Amino acid sequence: MSESAKWILLKQDGNKKYQAGDYEGAEALYTKAIIVNPESPILYTNRTMARLKMNMWESAIADCNECLRIYPDNMKAHYYLGQAHLELGNYEEALECAQKAYKMCVDANDKSLSAALALVRMCKSKRWDELDKRRRRERADLEGEVLALLERERDAAVNPKDTDPDTVQEKGDDTAIRAEWETKLEAMRDVFEKARSADSQRRKVPDWAIDDISFEFMHDPVVTKSGKSYERAVLLNHLQQSQLDPLTREPLRPADLRPNLALKQALDEFLVENGWAVDY
Repeated sequence: MSESAKWILLKQDGNKKYQAGDYEGAEALYTKAIIVNPESPILYTNRTMARLKMNMWESAIADCNECLRIYPDNMKAHYYLGQAHLELGNYEEALECAQKAYKMCVDANDKSLSAALALVRMCKSKRWDELDKRRRRERADLEGEVLALLERERDAAVNPKDTDPDTVQEKGDDTAIRAEWETKLEAMRDVFEKARSADSQRRKVPDWAIDDISFEFMHDPVVTKSGKSYERAVLLNHLQQSQLDPLTREPLRPADLRPNLALKQALDEFLVENGWAVDY
């Protein structure tokens, strides 16, 4: 048996194991195939799939990087790399990989476009959650530091170390001073409380940001001949079922669509301060 036939047979056997749910067996067969042919990108992406199923995130990343060394424009490698980084909490890296996979799907009109978009949204959502938690922790730390500082200043004002008879407070002065500082402390607590309340207020997504087919927040809007914008992946899926404009019911083809760059910029700017909208 030739070397070429050997690794192809091992890959096919690995595929059968994978489809049967035997991911460990599949991973072993893909590894044997890689030993025979270490320059085949598909072997690395296939083994990556098995390793992702077994939660072998670091190994999956290594396989994706090796695949990209051989073939830098491998969409699947970027997609799986994004998945692995997402599981490890590397949200910036995950988003970068997911966006590369999405762009490749758009350029190639790949059927995986919807899956790539879903990964981009998930990465953005997880990244926002992490940033939001960090901001809340920093705000809580700041509140504690500010209040502690005010309390120390209050205590110093009520119980001054200066014992010069000319500066000793008269009886009752400390009560007035304490009351004044308590007012300042309460005012500062109120400032932080209002900030927390603002964070917890009902969040609203503007109508212009919502796709009228899926009713989800748009990520990559395209505009039709009628001037209406939709999410690219959602509209392309619609056109696979019906070659008609969802609004006007006139004939519409994928080639008729144009990126709505102004709307995309507005969406990206909205997400900077409202990352929760990704999950809308």
